[in-house]
Amino acid sequence: MALSSQQQPSLVAIDGIRLATVCAGMKVANRRDLVVMELAPATTCAAVFTQNDFCAAPVQLAKRHLAASSPRYLVINTGNANAGMGEQGLADALQSCQALAELAGCQPTEVLPFSTGVIGERLPIAKLLQGLPTAVNGLSSDGWEDAAVGIMT
Repeated sequence: MALSSQQQPSLVAIDGIRLATVCAGMKVANRRDLVVMELAPATTCAAVFTQNDFCAAPVQLAKRHLAASSPRYLVINTGNANAGMGEQGLADALQSCQALAELAGCQPTEVLPFSTGVIGERLPIAKLLQGLPTAVNGLSSDGWEDAAVGIMT
């Protein structure tokens, strides 16, 4: 049963997590569609991934990055799943991690990418990259409701 926005409980800040949501225009103009989450150093992180051999580029890269280091950032977009795009999809997912890492001052392997949305279309990477500085500059501990909207397909 869906709750109206007036019935939703208050969402409280979680120590060690900051987040921001922006309208990057990934699929629709003026829609919150890009979320960046910052995790405090030494945060313990676990993930469950699909067992499907044909998983999307962000899943492949997130698995690799999680195995290589402790994540500091999550970059999440909606509107495009970056799935079924082969090497180009991997390159786009990696570019999103590299760009966020450069802005945040961490290693690209400390960024986990996530995408949801249309399958079989190239990720509009230029729009994602344009939205990252605004997201990083807007990181705060109280953007949970916006982030929830920002990851809806």
